[in-house]
This record gives sequence, C-alpha cells and structure tokens, in this order.
Amino acid sequence: MPYGLYISAEGALVQSQRMEAIANNLANVDAAGFKRDLAVFQARYAEAELQGKAPSDERLENLGGGVSLYGTLTDYSSGPIKETGLPTDVAILGDGFFMVEKQGRKYLTRAGNFMLASNGALVTQQGYSVLDDAGNPVVIDPAAGPWSITSSGTLIQQDTLINLALVRPPALDGLIKQGENLFALPPGVVPLPLDPAERRVAAGHLEQSGVRAVQEMTEMIETSRAFEANVNMLRLQDQALAGLIHRVLRA
Repeated sequence: MPYGLYISAEGALVQSQRMEAIANNLANVDAAGFKRDLAVFQARYAEAELQGKAPSDERLENLGGGVSLYGTLTDYSSGPIKETGLPTDVAILGDGFFMVEKQGRKYLTRAGNFMLASNGALVTQQGYSVLDDAGNPVVIDPAAGPWSITSSGTLIQQDTLINLALVRPPALDGLIKQGENLFALPPGVVPLPLDPAERRVAAGHLEQSGVRAVQEMTEMIETSRAFEANVNMLRLQDQALAGLIHRVLRA
C-alpha cells in the first residue's frame, strides 16, 4: 500500500478510537463518581526501526509510521461535590474508594449514591451491597430508630457503630474499569486510617461525574474534523493513484 494511504488510514483509525472514548465520557456526564477516559496517542516509528534493523536508506527510514493509540488512560481527578440532602448519599473527600460486592466479588467505586433496600441493606443503584471495614454488607435496622453517617464514614444508629469500607489501592494506574462505575479489586488495597484527617466523607453530598460536557464536546468537534481530514487525504491519494494507473494502462 502506498505510504501516504497507510499514514492517513492510521490517522483515521486513532481518531475513531478517540471518538469512542469521548462518546463514552459524554454518555456518563451525569453518572455519579464517573472518571473520564483519555485516549493517548504516540508517534509510530518506521517498521525497520521497530524491528531493530539497521537503516538501509536513511531517507526512507527517517519517515515515521504515523500515529498509534498508546492506550486509554483514566483521569482520577475528583469530580465536583454537590449537596443533595439525602442521608444515603455519601461523597469521599480526598483519596479512597468505597468497597461494594457484586455477585460474590468485591469492587471499588467512587459513586456514593446509595439507597436502602427493603431489608435495610445499604446498596448501590444497581443493588450491589455496600461493605463495612470487616467486609460485611452494611445493614441498617429499620426498627432501631434514626441513623446518620459521620464525617469519618462511620454509620451510627443508637449504640451501633459501623465503619464504611474506605480503601486506597496501591496505584491508581493499576485499576481496571468493570462498567457501572466499578473498578476491579486489585491486590494490595489498604484501608484508610481512622484518623479524621485521612478518612473524610460528606454525608448528604454526592461526587458528580468528572466529565465536563463543554470540554468533551469541544474535543469531539476537534476529533471529528481530524478524522474527516484523514479520510479526505485517503480519498485524494486514492484518486491520484487511480489516475496514475489509468494513464499507465492507456500508454
């Protein structure tokens, strides 16, 4: 395939992949605690250089291979905190994640828009159990009177104290998204210290999505134009190649 066609095709591909990440971000602009994805590109070296071969022609070997997708990274910056007044809404202030259980497996999440099940269990919007620091589901006794969650993440109901599981993973770049605002539980997570300076939450508040709609729309327009530019280059080079072949055949 002609070099120009290859470069343009690679450019269109990576812009398409970036568009997918942006579309997913926009789809979760209202999802509590959602962390936006970033499609990261890198320059692609010439094939001979990638294979560690000595350049046979410096003029050709100095030509790069366009761009390629390095990977999709997650921006873990905290989203804006919004006051809701709902006692089941909890926002983590600073580092840390809630721990929930789905079908017998534990996951991490920053989405604190919890609710009470009919049996008094504190669950996520999808019905997954919210866990305490001992790894057990948090259950509130409906007949035991009022309850509240303190600024250190402790649920108090009469004489009962339940610490919500607030943990910190060893490295954020090791987290893997599992959908529904969940992250797979990595090895080596540690609970946040009970020190109020380390373990801080806000009951009646909710961490909003980390997606900024205006920013994502701007990037979508930029990506769309870059994709169209690469497609137009493909079309022009294809037409030029077809014209050249036609003239050769006529000759």
